[in-house]
Amino acid sequence: MSFPKRYPLIPPLVRFTSEMWHPNVYYDGKVCISILHEPGDDPHGYEFASERWSPVHTVESIILSIISMLSSSNDESPANVEAAREWREKRADFRKRVSHIVRRSQELISD
Repeated sequence: MSFPKRYPLIPPLVRFTSEMWHPNVYYDGKVCISILHEPGDDPHGYEFASERWSPVHTVESIILSIISMLSSSNDESPANVEAAREWREKRADFRKRVSHIVRRSQELISD
């Protein structure tokens, strides 16, 4: 999590540094959830302003939102289109890929 100079008026950037395969995580690890989008109206019309960043959010509320995202992805507005497609159409393949990534990550930690 990195905090910009204008924080808390704009949201922090949240990025996974390990490999991730999730509909709401970009290929570079950046997390895509509504509360991390800059405040105001959504130029694409997908979110209400009330769903976007507000200075009342805390590190705790961000982490809770990420935990929720990990357990229940939003494949309607994906950051990773391929992961969203696999999540919808080939759930067993999705779970297998994620399990493989987790195992590799655990191996890196134990080294």
